[in-house]
Amino acid sequence: MTTVERLSDGPRPDRLVSWLVTLGITAFAFVLRWVNIGRPKGLVFDETYYPKEAWTMLHLGYEGKWPDFQPGHPKLKINDAIAQGMVDGWSPEASFVVHPPLGKWLIAVGEHFFGMNSFGWRFSSLVAGTLLVLVTIRLARRLSRSTLVGAIAGVLLTLDGLAFTMSRIGLLDIFQALFLVSAVACVATDRDWFRHRLARHLTRHGLDDLGGRFGPALLFRPWRLAAGILFGLAIGVKWNSLFVLASMGIVSVVWDVSARRLSGAGPRAWSSLLRDGIPAFIHLVVVAVPVYLACWTGWLTTHGGWGRGWGAEHPDHWLVRFFGAPLGSLMHYHQDMYNFHTGSGMMTATHVYEANPWGWLIMYRPIGIDAVNDIKPGVDGCEAVNDTCLRVISGAGTPLLWWMALAALFAGLAFWVAGRDWRFGLPIVAMASTYLPWFKYMDRPLFFFYAICIIPFTVTILAMCLGKIIGPADGPHRRRGARIAGAAVAAVAANFAFIYPILTDGLLTRKAWMARMWFKSWI
Repeated sequence: MTTVERLSDGPRPDRLVSWLVTLGITAFAFVLRWVNIGRPKGLVFDETYYPKEAWTMLHLGYEGKWPDFQPGHPKLKINDAIAQGMVDGWSPEASFVVHPPLGKWLIAVGEHFFGMNSFGWRFSSLVAGTLLVLVTIRLARRLSRSTLVGAIAGVLLTLDGLAFTMSRIGLLDIFQALFLVSAVACVATDRDWFRHRLARHLTRHGLDDLGGRFGPALLFRPWRLAAGILFGLAIGVKWNSLFVLASMGIVSVVWDVSARRLSGAGPRAWSSLLRDGIPAFIHLVVVAVPVYLACWTGWLTTHGGWGRGWGAEHPDHWLVRFFGAPLGSLMHYHQDMYNFHTGSGMMTATHVYEANPWGWLIMYRPIGIDAVNDIKPGVDGCEAVNDTCLRVISGAGTPLLWWMALAALFAGLAFWVAGRDWRFGLPIVAMASTYLPWFKYMDRPLFFFYAICIIPFTVTILAMCLGKIIGPADGPHRRRGARIAGAAVAAVAANFAFIYPILTDGLLTRKAWMARMWFKSWI
């Protein structure tokens, strides 16, 4: 292949077919997640925080405070009151919250249109979880140059228990996962965009290569700018998105150096570290800052939020002198949030469902989200004989999928390092930067559902490994490879169907539930 041909490499030209496949799988994911999403009717697990905070943000612009019991009903717990439709128990007193507001604003969108009820506060998660499938398909297709591989990744993510469950409850992490995967997909698209522009430059000037010249500057990079905006939104949901921003910035600039070397820039390609690196910093990091600040607009434009008046009370503090009272107050609030996350109170806390990150990839300790135990025969449809029934929602991945994905991760490392296949590098680095930083905080309670940001990248790696097994369209062993890949996907589908009741509050006898608890640590 010529230099221009290598630079012009990109996804297959089946754009219409690929979008039909993408939208078909996405629609299936939406319907699968939508069925009975309003059950259970009340708040479950950490929904006791975010939907309630979102509701007060709709009314106040900041997080108000909810009492333990419904005003006027001293024996009615506030969460039970909300389940009964009594949603006016909040007060304008500020509540101290420890996550940025964007995820809660997104939950508030559903509440605005559908009300403060289980469907309303879960609707935005449903949309985000569905879009996560779409973006994962497009990312896998772009990396693999195969619509089939993209489709496999989308089907696998659709059938993952954790991604499914997180799409059906009002928590923040599904929004973070969507923005992160979208940002990484934009970084991948920017790689192709940049290389194609270099190819056009060579073609336009009738050159075989750059002949030792640096080449066009290409200072404005629309897909890199989009990535910066999306990273800012991801950080506006949860701060640990910063690690992915940092890793993707490095990957993107390294790709620039590689592309210029391929184009024939010679030693001048290394100046790309500055000449392309500084614009990359502006596109990704500098752009992300105002996007993140925009997520705090409600807090900044009102006066009742937690710590909002700190700047006025401390006019001589350096934060106020340098940034002004509103931003100075916001930065001081950030110090309080950081101290909460890293303080002794959090580091000495415990939780029955805490899960060490060492066990996340093998799904050692799923999270229990809701449970109604000891349902007697004849109650709530229970038909148990010499047994009782229960209803549970478990934040559990589809076990066979997670275990195959772990094996694929090691295979992907081999393809990347030994086989020098760049396509595996991006999802591996993205996955590692969402996963490895958690090991620094193992002294505090951590939970398996944080891994929702991992699974889109590992299913992408798994899909690409299955693509390797299938082989090229004209390969001699394609039929056999397709059978192997098909069997793997079918096994995941069967496993998902088997655990479906424990993801959806389904009624099970205790014996049937225990049949799905393959290890003691899952209980």
